Amino acid sequence: MNPALLPILAFVAAVAAVVGVYSLVSDLYLRDRTRVSSRIDEELRNRLRDRAKKSLALKELRDLLPAESAGDEVRPGLRQRFEAMVEQSGLELTPGRLLTIAGVSGLALGALGGLVRQDILVAAVGALIGAIVPVAYVNIKRNRRLEKLLSQLPDSLDLMSRVIRAGQTMAQGLQAVADEFAPPVASEFAYCYEQQNLGLSPETALRELSHRTGLIELKIFVLALLVQQQTGGNLAELLDKLSGIVRERYKLRGKIKALTAEGRFQAIVLLALPPAVFLIMLAMNRQYSGILLEHPSLIWATLISEVLGAIWIRKIVNFDF
Repeated sequence: MNPALLPILAFVAAVAAVVGVYSLVSDLYLRDRTRVSSRIDEELRNRLRDRAKKSLALKELRDLLPAESAGDEVRPGLRQRFEAMVEQSGLELTPGRLLTIAGVSGLALGALGGLVRQDILVAAVGALIGAIVPVAYVNIKRNRRLEKLLSQLPDSLDLMSRVIRAGQTMAQGLQAVADEFAPPVASEFAYCYEQQNLGLSPETALRELSHRTGLIELKIFVLALLVQQQTGGNLAELLDKLSGIVRERYKLRGKIKALTAEGRFQAIVLLALPPAVFLIMLAMNRQYSGILLEHPSLIWATLISEVLGAIWIRKIVNFDF
């Protein structure tokens, strides 16, 4: 055999070995991963279908009316806003379960603080903090989920526009978004699609979509679709224009956050400065700073002032447009 052929044959053998190993791995691993992914997608659809069935079973006839005039809208109360916050968070929680967790957490932290410090004031503050933390966590998850939903909405409208141009229906556009995108926009649109499959009118399903998410951009989207159904027009062009509007609003929201970042950072510094200075002084001169602990009224006045200042600054740097 020609010695010059040995490197070539070794290279071919190495390539063949790599191809064989890849084929074996793809047959054993990638096929299973594809099967698992399809089973997860099917399980998600089944859960959304069950959720839609439960919502239809619990819905009253007056809720199935197709339209409500703008003047008939009622400002949601505290209970409705709390339930909406829990639902919009995307967590597997119910309002009752969240209240139970908050109550147990508040009692546990309050009892722990009272036993350690033997002070009713410490126990009350601990109970308050323990009750607020779970609700605050759910609210943070809700804000993050809505922010992600808003960032996905323009591309979702673009996909729906292409589906409409291909000759498909609006329901198939919703299904395309559910299949191609990641949650939360996929889960919300899939839920709306399943509601229509179970017999709910498209108008009512779309109205519930806007009410369930609470985003002004989705309300604009639903209102534009309802007007288009009554007056006619080019639906694909309408979706393209809505995508541009939502994208510009999202950019403007980002500019507002950038411009108000300094104010929000100043708020964090101003709110954290009093307790930080007190802790530093307590570590440096405990006898001098510990006198404040003998006057609980001053501590309560400080906490109330901090809360009022936080609310006031939040009103300044956060606004709707």
